[in-house]
Amino acid sequence: MQNQYRLGIDAGGTFTDFILADRKGEVRIFKALSTPKDPTAAIRNGLALIEEETGISPTRIVSNADLCINGTTVGLNALITHNGAKTGLIATKGHEDSIEIRLGHKEDGYRYDPEYPPATMLVPRYLRRGVSERVISTGAVHTPLNEDEVREACRHFIREGVESVAISFVWSVLHTAHELRAAEIVREMMPDVHLTIGSQLYPQVREYTRTSTAIVNAYLAPILQRYVQAVDGYFQSLGARQPVRYFQSNGGLALGRIVTDQSVYAINSGPASAPQAALYLGAPWDLKNIITVDMGGTSFDITLTRDGQANVSKNIDFLRYRIGIPMIQVETLGAGGGSIGWIDSMGLMQMGPQSAGSEPGPACYDQGGDRPTTTDANLVLGYLNPDGLVGGRLPLNVEKARRAIRTHLADPLGISVEKAAHGMFTIVNNNMVNAIRRVSVERGYDPRDFVLNCAGGATGAHITALAREMGVRKVMVSKLASGLCAFGQILSDVKYNYMAPAPVRLEGAEAAAKLDGLFNQLETRGVADLRGDDFDDNRISVRRSLDMRYVGQVHECTVDIDPFPIDEPALERLKAAFHARHEELYTYCEPHSAVEVVNVESAISGAVDKPARMTIAPGNGAHSALRGTREMIFDASGIPHETPVYDGAALGAGDRISGPAVIQEVTTTLVIEPGWLAELDATGVYILTLGQEAGQPPVRAAAVTEDA
Repeated sequence: MQNQYRLGIDAGGTFTDFILADRKGEVRIFKALSTPKDPTAAIRNGLALIEEETGISPTRIVSNADLCINGTTVGLNALITHNGAKTGLIATKGHEDSIEIRLGHKEDGYRYDPEYPPATMLVPRYLRRGVSERVISTGAVHTPLNEDEVREACRHFIREGVESVAISFVWSVLHTAHELRAAEIVREMMPDVHLTIGSQLYPQVREYTRTSTAIVNAYLAPILQRYVQAVDGYFQSLGARQPVRYFQSNGGLALGRIVTDQSVYAINSGPASAPQAALYLGAPWDLKNIITVDMGGTSFDITLTRDGQANVSKNIDFLRYRIGIPMIQVETLGAGGGSIGWIDSMGLMQMGPQSAGSEPGPACYDQGGDRPTTTDANLVLGYLNPDGLVGGRLPLNVEKARRAIRTHLADPLGISVEKAAHGMFTIVNNNMVNAIRRVSVERGYDPRDFVLNCAGGATGAHITALAREMGVRKVMVSKLASGLCAFGQILSDVKYNYMAPAPVRLEGAEAAAKLDGLFNQLETRGVADLRGDDFDDNRISVRRSLDMRYVGQVHECTVDIDPFPIDEPALERLKAAFHARHEELYTYCEPHSAVEVVNVESAISGAVDKPARMTIAPGNGAHSALRGTREMIFDASGIPHETPVYDGAALGAGDRISGPAVIQEVTTTLVIEPGWLAELDATGVYILTLGQEAGQPPVRAAAVTEDA
C-alpha cells in the first residue's frame, strides 16, 4: 500500500527522536544518540534501530511514506558555536557598523551591565563593505548606487574567501532597485556564493533588524545547504517518492530549497512543533490553553498556546542576534538531563547551563563523564530505572552517579549524597519554573489558567514538581512525550510567511485601500505558491497580522486579525484590536490617540492530512502493571521511602494510580509525587490531577491508595 507511513525526525542535543505512524493509527517512538559531528549519521542509526525493532526496512518506510519530516538543530548549533560560513556584508556607506552599534544598547536584561561582554560579530569589521547609495524614508533616491564600489567589495570578498554575502541598504524595502542591482553584480562576479537580499528575506521597516536577520541567514545558508543536500540525497537513495519536508521556526513545514534560501527560519525548528502536538493531545478535552515544557538531555524549552494559538515572536534577540522573522516563541535555558551541578564562588550549588550532552554524557552513562548531572541526581533519588533507559538500551551506573555527586557536591558542602541529589533536583526545578514564568506571567498570563503538557525524555521526572510550584492542577503526559516534537512535526501543516512594509496612519479611505491591497497581494502570491505545491484551495488558510503603534511611539506590537475586506469602516476594527492588545501587554491603552501601521504580514498554510489518533485498550486495573517497589526520595530530608513502580506498557485505558509512584515507559519515566492522581486515557495520554492532599509529607507504599 502506497503512502502507508509518516516519519518525523527531531534532532536534539543528546537524542534524535523518531516517530513512525501508519494509517492504522499505530504510532511508535524510537531514540538514537545524536551525532553532532555528522547529524545525518543519527538518522541512519535511527532507521537501523527501527528496522531492528520492527523488521521494517528504511527503504520500505521511506518509499511508502507520504511525508518524511526533519526538525534539525544544525543551524542552531552553528549559531551557538559560531561555526557558520565566512560571510561578507554590503551595506549603505556609513551603516557598516549598525550591527555592532545595536541600536545603542545591549539586550534586555543586560542593558545597564557594564561588565556584560559585547556579542561576537558574525561578520567581522574587515568583511563589512559600505557602498555609496541612499534611499530616504519616502522611497525616493537621494544618492544613486555606486556600482564600482559594489564590484570592489566583491573583489575584496573573493580575496578573503567569503562563502556567503548579505546585502542590506537603508530604506531598501521602499525602493528595492539598489539592492537588486547590487545582487546582480555579486552574482556576476561571485556565481558560487550564497546571496541574501535583505529586502526580499525580511521586507519590513527597521534597518538594524533587517540587516541582522540577513546576516544570520547568510551565515547559516551554506551550513543548511550541505545538510539539506545530504539528507535529501540519503532519502532519495532509499526510494523517497515525496520530497523531505523540514520544520521551520514559524511552526510549519517547508521544502529543502526554501530552508536553504531562508535558513534563518530553521534556527529553532525542533521545539517549534511542540504547540501543534499539545493542541492535538488536548483536543479530546477541548484544552486550548496549554504550556508545554520539554526537558531533553541538553536544554529545557517552553512554549505556550492560548485560545488555540501559539505565541509568536518577531524582532527578538535570539542568542544575542536580532532576528525579525516570525518564530514560535520558545523560551530556552540550559536545564536538561545533562545539566552539570557545580559550586559557585560563594559556596552555593548551581545547575547548568553547562551540559554533559551525549558525549560523554552524565556520569551514570558510564561513557567517560565524571561530572554530576540532573540525570545522576534523578537516578540517586530513585526516580530512574537502575537497569537503564530507553528500554534498557542505555544502562545506568548508580555507583558512578553517586561518586560524581559525592566528589563534586556532597563532600565539599558537607552533606549526604542523597541531600545533594535532592538539592540538585530542587535547583534545576526552580530554574525551570522561572523560565515558565517568563512565557506566562511576564506576558500577562496566569499559569494557573493553563494545563501543563509534558514533553521530552527527562521532563516526566520533574513534571508534577513543576506543576505544584506553578499552581497548575492538571497535567498531560503522552506516551509519546519523549518524542513529542517529532510527533508535532507529523501533525503540522506547510506554512509560509509573506511580509510587506506599510507605514500608514489608520485614517481615511486611502489608508484602507493601501492595507487591503497589500494583504491581497501577499495572499495571492502565497496561495499560488501552495497551489504549486499541490494544495487545493480547500486546504489553504490565511492568518493576518499587523505591527501597530500609537503615533509617536518607538516600538510597535503585533496584532493578529482574521482575513476580512479592509475598507474605511473596518479601520475601526483594526484600532479596537490594537487597543485591546496594547492593554493586554502593557495594562493600559489610549483610545483617543492616533494609531499607525508599520508592517503587515500574511501567514499562508496548506493543511496536511493528520494521522489517526492512538487508541489504548481498556485496562484491568493498575495492579496488573505493578512491578514492585523502589526506594525514592521526595523531600530535602534525604530519607528514602519504598514507592510502587508501574510498567506503563501494561497499563490500559481507565487505569488510575495515586502518588507517590513511578510509571516507567520505554523512553521516559513519570514520577507522580504525593497528592497527584494519574489516569491513562484511551488516546494514550496520562491526565494528572492534583488533589487536596498535595504538599503533605510522602507516605510509605503500604499507605498508597490505588483506584483499580
